[in-house]
Amino acid sequence: MINKNRVEIVAVVGPKGGVGKTSISANLAIALAKQGKRVVAVDLDLGASNLNTFLGIRNPKYTLDDFVLNKVGKLEDIVLEINVKGGSPTFNNETSIDNIGFICGGNIPGIANLHYSKKMKLLRNLSMLEYDFVLLDLGAGASHNVVDFVLVSQKNLLVTTPEVPSILNTYSFLKTLVFRKLNIAFKELNNQKAIDLLEKAKDVDKNPQFKKMSDFITIIESIEGGVEASQLIRKTLLNLKPTMLLNRIRTVNDEKAGIAIQNLTREYLGIEFVKILHVHEDSCVGNAIARMRPVMIDNPLSIFASQINSIAMFLLRNFNSSVNMVLKRYI
Repeated sequence: MINKNRVEIVAVVGPKGGVGKTSISANLAIALAKQGKRVVAVDLDLGASNLNTFLGIRNPKYTLDDFVLNKVGKLEDIVLEINVKGGSPTFNNETSIDNIGFICGGNIPGIANLHYSKKMKLLRNLSMLEYDFVLLDLGAGASHNVVDFVLVSQKNLLVTTPEVPSILNTYSFLKTLVFRKLNIAFKELNNQKAIDLLEKAKDVDKNPQFKKMSDFITIIESIEGGVEASQLIRKTLLNLKPTMLLNRIRTVNDEKAGIAIQNLTREYLGIEFVKILHVHEDSCVGNAIARMRPVMIDNPLSIFASQINSIAMFLLRNFNSSVNMVLKRYI
């Protein structure tokens, strides 16, 4: 199915929990809305949703559970329009922000592992939402659901922190993303030999000849249909360009973590970041969370708010509303 709406879907994903992904999502939605764009923030941290608390929404009328359980026909039926003009239970009266929609996440048992048909229905409905930006606040980890939502997004923000565990999780997530995308591509080519080699390449301890993506491409070129498959690999890697968002930076050395991840992914996975964005540690974030208020509202002149505004401007400069999203049957 092809999306004909003028919409840009942006996945916000943090391979490791606790990196500040949801705070980024909530405040980025507000920053984009302040620039006059219609934005809907969708909580897809399935089974552990809490984006509503970052937006100050306590008791949403609808949640994703209603859509998954077929209590409503369309995803747009559960969008909560946040309009704070004239006083609001969500924000203080002096605040005025339009153009924001919100879809609260679901918590029914099993929702974290959506059935194929449910996932496809959700993907189709996401592509049909009539907004300029659809921000997907995804869960931690690298499950098929999380990876597939990233793959069908036109842009993605990969949120991490400078700590070593976060860096390693980020690399592992990107490797999973690459392998998932290549597996889908090889299935489309109907090249079983390439699929089998890709499976072997997952275990580099047992198969060190596949340590680097460049080595994998060389081996693929030697099999039947390998030239076409290797060309597809190069095209896939070229198009798979995530944006890194390094959060909670405290020192100059912390900033270098982004370069370290880029060097690692370039050498071993053959992918490049579009850009490495920086957000510094700011105590105002914790203060705002404690008050259930977005930082963009609670402290709009803070360093954090300023850097979120810069990220919004980056997305706007690269806004491509004419791009159509194609939902493949093999996802």
